[in-house]
Amino acid sequence: MIRVGHFSDLHYCEKNLAEADRCFGFAIDEAIRGGIDIAVISGDATDHALDVHSPAVVRLARRVLQLANHCPVLMLQGTFSHEPPGTLAIFPLLGGRHPIHVADRISQVSLTATGEWSASEGWRFEHVEADARVLFTCVPTVNKAAVAAVVGAADAAEAHGQELAALLAGYARINGRARELGVPTIGVSHGTVAGSVTEHSVPMAGFDHEFTTASLFSAQAQAFMLGHIHRHQQWAQGGQRIAYAGSIGRFHHGEQGDKGFLVWEVDPMAAGCELVAVPARRTVDLFFDGKPDLEQIQAAVQQQGLQGTHVRVRWSVADEDRHEVDRDAIRRALEGAADVQLEGRVIPVVRSRAAGISRCASLAAKVAVWCEVSAVAPGPLLERLDALACDEPSDIAAGILGASQGAAPDRAPAVVDRAETLELF
Repeated sequence: MIRVGHFSDLHYCEKNLAEADRCFGFAIDEAIRGGIDIAVISGDATDHALDVHSPAVVRLARRVLQLANHCPVLMLQGTFSHEPPGTLAIFPLLGGRHPIHVADRISQVSLTATGEWSASEGWRFEHVEADARVLFTCVPTVNKAAVAAVVGAADAAEAHGQELAALLAGYARINGRARELGVPTIGVSHGTVAGSVTEHSVPMAGFDHEFTTASLFSAQAQAFMLGHIHRHQQWAQGGQRIAYAGSIGRFHHGEQGDKGFLVWEVDPMAAGCELVAVPARRTVDLFFDGKPDLEQIQAAVQQQGLQGTHVRVRWSVADEDRHEVDRDAIRRALEGAADVQLEGRVIPVVRSRAAGISRCASLAAKVAVWCEVSAVAPGPLLERLDALACDEPSDIAAGILGASQGAAPDRAPAVVDRAETLELF
């Protein structure tokens, strides 16, 4: 039986450095304490292209070296936007007590009895090596642009999944032979399984994802270790098991589920895994349908203990109320939080447009069209429009004042300013 520590989606960068390094450091200590034989990092060790001299690269290299001083390490190429090709090339040069293998192409690699990595020249081995201790099938991120160049952009997404399914099925024979020889078989890949659920509880439906559970099981590997989705989940079929480790830390608001790494126990006939949680940061969301209520925020601070947490306050207000939100007061109320993220959504004033109104010859016709669109009776408005066009302001004012007093005035009305008249009207 082989005991494997499975880490994924570390996303080292300056922004995530504190969270990623604290959680990954804890995970490494727990994995070493648990006596893992091999460490696997299934993609997205970095969050984006990084300079070699950046603190994030230095800290990540130290953590990987810590693993390599305990056991052999396999690192898989992840998403190209997170790990540009060549990013992982420096890690085999670290010089730990055990070797580090970077799987940046579709291949198989075996760990020999002497603790060395041996990679296939092509996409798979023709025969199981005599001194193989465990056989890995490595399917790193595949460039969809290359698929599109062959089959066309319109068919690239679906063809991508079909080609990967055929590839995985092609590993069944060699993995079956390894099982007969008593060699554990493990698959490692980075991508989306159709039907998986994201860390925000969004199901990944559709036909444009890399894998299905059926295609992964068809490779006949006892364990399939996946990266890319940040939420731990697993599927089993007989003695086979597929699982996402999830991201090592909580990098965004709204992520659900525990964060951690997987400890796998794999033998030639079966595989099992267990999630070991890490001390990921706590995030809290406070949502308001309208202006943020400071009293509710203060109550949440007292009831939920928001000291040291990462808090997001989100609200929606009408355009005319946007200036009534006191952002500084919200920050003061959440003074003990580690980070406060304020997200205000302004609902714009929506004005209905009447089709054809610009082609109307007269103002009365424009008003009539507007009334039709707005479901307003046109009669009273047209009467008042006619009064404005034909009557003197003083006569209009006198009529309004007379109507409000219940009788017509018995003397000539005083002259009323035109601006005031319009306001009354």
